[in-house]
Amino acid sequence: MPQVESISAPASNGPPPQDAWHAEFQRLLPLWESLHDSTKVIIPISISRVNQFDAARLDVEMSAMLKEQLVKVFSLMKPGLLFQYEPELDAFLEFLIWRFSIWVDKPTPGNALMNLRYRDERAVPITGKEVRTGLEGLGLSVSQKIFYCISFIGGQYVWSRLQSFSAFRRWGDSEQRPLARRAWGLLQNAEGLYRAASFFNLLLFLYGGRYKTIVERILKARLVYGSPNMNRAVSFEYMNRQLVWNEFSEMLLLLLPLLNSSSVKKFLLPFSKDKSAGPSGDEADCPICRSSPSIAFVALPCQHRYCYYCLRTRCSATSSYRCTRCNEVVVAIQRQGSI
Repeated sequence: MPQVESISAPASNGPPPQDAWHAEFQRLLPLWESLHDSTKVIIPISISRVNQFDAARLDVEMSAMLKEQLVKVFSLMKPGLLFQYEPELDAFLEFLIWRFSIWVDKPTPGNALMNLRYRDERAVPITGKEVRTGLEGLGLSVSQKIFYCISFIGGQYVWSRLQSFSAFRRWGDSEQRPLARRAWGLLQNAEGLYRAASFFNLLLFLYGGRYKTIVERILKARLVYGSPNMNRAVSFEYMNRQLVWNEFSEMLLLLLPLLNSSSVKKFLLPFSKDKSAGPSGDEADCPICRSSPSIAFVALPCQHRYCYYCLRTRCSATSSYRCTRCNEVVVAIQRQGSI
């Protein structure tokens, strides 16, 4: 036993192997990397989908306002002159908006009001010292701006011109040549495919909140907040109030023609201020035209005076016409004073 202890003691107090530091480094390296990467947490950002839709809508309204002002310039010229050049006019206005906004690294009018800007998602720093809010990143590159103009503005112009030309040439008629009918079929298939892709992209946008259009998804051009501490500059409080009143007025326009005016008057008659007043001079006037009848007729059986024309036209229009004064059904008319 003492010999064993004398042999093991020098072994434990001796120098470590030459590769011991390397083994220990390999063992502690994952722990060090985890501690080092814990300071580089990816900051999740969520851009309001409503703001992005509102920005697109405001851009459309801005283009419509510019178009309206431009049309007024040519109002004294030949009528219908600008109608045949409408696609070129729309493309020109969209190009002006693109030239003075996206091309010079500025937001469009709608994006500026919604505190949004375009960012190149391909060159976004995910982690690092320069990432503080998650909204950092460069704007669109030159190639992205050019492809955006070609695909968005040029694509809309070419498609609008192609549709008008095919409709004018009647490519879809059965009497046309097979080549024209085949081209018409290709146009319809392309439109259906684009609508399906747009619908699928809309579902992805509603789920993830990125790239509201197919062009933005292809170019990796994402809308982010321009300033993290600034709200959108447009308040939709009055617009929402206007929408409520608009829907309410449409409901009234739908329901009022279905109501019987005579029944409503009879229902409100007990609440009128003149209910205690007896017969007056108004009883002698026709309740429809409010004038003294030149040829007085009475409604039977209530005996109220009417003009012959007013009472005759009302009774001819409906078989169950009710008296305007008492809401009783008029079964016959008779000239006043006759037996």
